[in-house]
Order: sequence, then structure tokens, then C-alpha cells
Amino acid sequence: MVIVEADGGSRGNPGPAGYGAVVFDADHARVLAERREFLGVATNNVAEYRGLIAGLEAAAELGAREVAVRMDSKLVVEQMSGRWQVKHEAMIPLADRARRLVAGFDRVSFTWIPRKENKHADKLANEAMDDAGTVGEVRTALADERAAATESGASSVASIESRSSVGEIAAAVAGGVVDSSAAGGAQASAVPSPGWTGAVGRPTRLLLLRHGQTELSVQRRYSGRGNPPLTELGREQAGKAAEMLAAKGGIDVIVCSPLGRAKETAEAAGRALGLPVRELPGLIETDFGAWEGMSFQEAREQDPELHARWLGDPSVPAPGGESFDQVRERVEATRRDLVALHPGANVLVVSHVTPIKTLLQLALGVGPSLLYRLHLDLASLSIAEFYPDGGSSVRLANDTSYL
Repeated sequence: MVIVEADGGSRGNPGPAGYGAVVFDADHARVLAERREFLGVATNNVAEYRGLIAGLEAAAELGAREVAVRMDSKLVVEQMSGRWQVKHEAMIPLADRARRLVAGFDRVSFTWIPRKENKHADKLANEAMDDAGTVGEVRTALADERAAATESGASSVASIESRSSVGEIAAAVAGGVVDSSAAGGAQASAVPSPGWTGAVGRPTRLLLLRHGQTELSVQRRYSGRGNPPLTELGREQAGKAAEMLAAKGGIDVIVCSPLGRAKETAEAAGRALGLPVRELPGLIETDFGAWEGMSFQEAREQDPELHARWLGDPSVPAPGGESFDQVRERVEATRRDLVALHPGANVLVVSHVTPIKTLLQLALGVGPSLLYRLHLDLASLSIAEFYPDGGSSVRLANDTSYL
């Protein structure tokens, strides 16, 4: 069993809003996961429901079967317990989404607690609301930078250092076709989500492009923080992906991993689209530590027991490297930043296998098994959408039809 504590707030109600959620172990002694996010303008109740949803998603990702939810929102606790009806139009889809998450566990209980007993989640929610000013400043700076790049007609690569949770600063796609009518970002009108999710609003659409071929990928070796360049075929793959994206249009922003193979792939797209490319450290590949450059068999032979635990437990790091849980934390922070900074925009994200799989995992709301079961080809395109009400969906995975 795990304990989920969640909170949300709005400075103005409605006003700048954010949520916080924390997952504790059964003894309430160890923090297993934390979530926080600035939501833009929303009400207290919407923010509280978003906190609950984030906490339940985190518990599901941890593999929990029983959850004890503790919140200081009487409204959310009573509605989720079935004693009060959900009448407000904006709350109905959020309550439905929370109930769908609840149905995925064996048992979930809801308990009201005084605010003083919900300090951890309250602190996270306030930190999320504090991000509002930074989000606004960075949005303005990025808009000015894009305008300057458009005037000069130049495509460039820029770096940005980490700063708070918004320091690392997605076009409906089917069969590799970008819907250019979605261009225009936040100015586009709200639309319902496809399928059965019930999410509403214009999503931030992340077009997830894996980099082209390198020598290590040819040899099927662990390639993390090493920096092998693209092969001739890799450059050809990057060029074909860039041609496809430019022909379809509708992309507002390009971001990439700081590693050379991703930058080179992103720069090809930037030249074709006439857009600057921004490096985000959170999109870097997993640090494989001592296993860097080894094949799967070589790493397994070096330490069979550790290699087996690493494959089965996302909290176990490679020797001298990262765990998949650590990768998830930085990728999730980057996702939050992209959604906050580019609401309703189409964002081309050029990265590596693990970060792209992690973004798809977050969009699907599934556990880490996806990391081991989903195959992504070199220079493949996948699409994940993240909606302003917290909904998400995957529209495409591993498309290589343009290569």
C-alpha cells in the first residue's frame, strides 16, 4: 500500500494555479514520488483535482495496488467517495478521469485531513504557483528570440541552463502527416480530444524524432553520454525526416538533446523549417556509466546479477550511471516546462530512445514495462499530446514511412 497526499491552489480563484502531489510508503516515512505543475489560470477545485490525478498516476507508475488518499479538500474527498455529486461542468471530466484511475487499483480510500497535515503537498502546490512568473518571462524571451530568428532568416542552436522547475526550456499526426491547421499555438480554438479520453482544449503536441544512425547504433551498443557523430546514412535519415516535416509544416518550436547526434538531426529540421533549435539538458540520453559502448551481452557478462536487476527494476542505476527512474524525473520536468511554455503549440523534440519512450510512457499513463517492450527505429517519429486539463494521448509511434 502507498499513501497519496495531494493539494492544489489558485491565487485569485480563478488565477495562477498549480498542484502538488506526494506518494509515501505505507508507514508515511519515505517519499516515493513527487509531482507538481503550474496550470496557468484555473480555480482551486480544478487544481485540487489535478493534484489528485497526478498522485494517482504516480502511484500507478510505482506499481501500487492499494492507495490511501489524504487531502484537505472536503469537496474532492466527498465527491470521490460518492457522497456528493459533481455538478460543475469543468469538474466532471476531471472527476471521471480520477475515477478511471481509481478503477485500476485493487482498493482506494479517501480521507479528509486538516491543512496542517498536508504540508508536503501544499508546499509543492505553492512552488508550482511560484513558477508562474518565470513561465511568463521565459515565454516572452522565447517569443522575442523566435521573432529575431525569423527576421534574420537564420536557424541557430542555443543552450539554456536549468532554472527551477521551468528551467529546461506537441499537430495531430496520422501516418506521418502533420495537421498544419493546428499551427498558431495558444491562439487556436479549444477542441475535444480524439478517442475516449474526454480531454478538452488545444494540446501541446510533442513530435518525438529519434536521431539518425551512428556507428554505435549499427553495432547495437549502449550509447548514452558518448558522442558518436551521425554516419552518412544517419545524415541521410535526418535529411529525409526534415524534408517530411517541412513539407507538412505546422511546427512552432524545435528542441533537442545537447548530444551531437541529436543536435545534427535537429539542425537538419531547423534548416528545412526555418526555425532555431534549442538544446534542453533534460532530453539527454540515459547515462549508462561503465556500460557505455558495451553490447548487451558484454554488459551482462560483466555483472550478470546487477544487469538483471537493472532490467527489472527502474530504480537501479547502471554502474556509475543513471537509473530509469532518474531519467523519468528529468524528462517529466522537461515535459512540464514544454507544456507550460508552449501551450497549444506543435513542438518538435529531437532526442534518444529512453527519453522518447519515457514521454510516450507519460502520455499513456503506464508503468516502466513500456521501456522494455516498445521498439523505436532510428530517425522514427512518434507523437504524444498533452492537454491543458491534464489529459494526454499518443497519436503515433515509430513511423518510418518517410525514410
